[in-house]
Amino acid sequence: MARIGSTDLEVGPFTLGGNVFGWTSDLDESFAVLDAYTAAGGNFVDSADAYSAWVEGNSGGESETILGAWLKARGRRDEVVVATKAGAHPKFRGLGAATVKAAAEESLRRLQTDYIDLYYAHFDDPDTPVAETLGALDELVREGKVRHIAASNFTAERLAESLAHSDAEGLARYVAFQPHYNLLSRDTYEGEREDVVKRNGLSALPYSSLASGFLTGKYRPGQKVQSARAGKAGQYLESERGQKVLAALDTVAEETGAQHSTVALAWLNAQPTVIAPIASARTVEQLPALLALADLELTDGQVALLDEASA
Repeated sequence: MARIGSTDLEVGPFTLGGNVFGWTSDLDESFAVLDAYTAAGGNFVDSADAYSAWVEGNSGGESETILGAWLKARGRRDEVVVATKAGAHPKFRGLGAATVKAAAEESLRRLQTDYIDLYYAHFDDPDTPVAETLGALDELVREGKVRHIAASNFTAERLAESLAHSDAEGLARYVAFQPHYNLLSRDTYEGEREDVVKRNGLSALPYSSLASGFLTGKYRPGQKVQSARAGKAGQYLESERGQKVLAALDTVAEETGAQHSTVALAWLNAQPTVIAPIASARTVEQLPALLALADLELTDGQVALLDEASA
């Protein structure tokens, strides 16, 4: 188990992504995945109020609704760390104070809970001063509706500004940062963002950890994969870097006996600020490779091989 920042939230080695709930996984499939994940000891589920508004016929909030139904049906709210986000729902865009507070109430309703463990500002809102956003989030914490707050997709400058403001004014402070980060997307986090996270004692909880499924190793030249993300993942096959990373994953997978997904997640967990990278499972059959992360620690040589291939 790892602790998120300076909080009392202790989580397992990988976070179950809820973006597929109500998208590529229906209610029954989502329940089955959640049941299997928690039965195996998993305790951290990541959602957002915007999931999955991009799907035709959806309006946003589908993921939270399914997660909330499962929490109520199973009666396991106290055993699961629930993270969700505000700022990108079609009806609640931006991080203005009124928007954040209204979005939180809707998330609480859909999740069928009276508190959110980790509440993210989903995307930065440059038109809203950090003081206004943090003031609203601080109110939610003081009211007991949110335990801890976090940020996702911020620039290093806005993240640092937000942390400095919280410190100066004695407001609730971001304890975690959720970046887009994986073996094929390193400049989205490494450098300035990582420096701010490290300097301020935050935990990084990466999303897109498996690069839309490409890092599972199932995408190969000449093979077709039936997946909603196949087009995006398949683009990596066309790059020399993608081929190098795939070859390095092949090598480490053979050396460890682990699946490619497990190796890709283990590389993330080997990074100094990262805990519990986020990965989603559309079906129960996809879970074992993710859960196996608990038993895999890469050698320095294996990390270096993956570093070089993905540089």
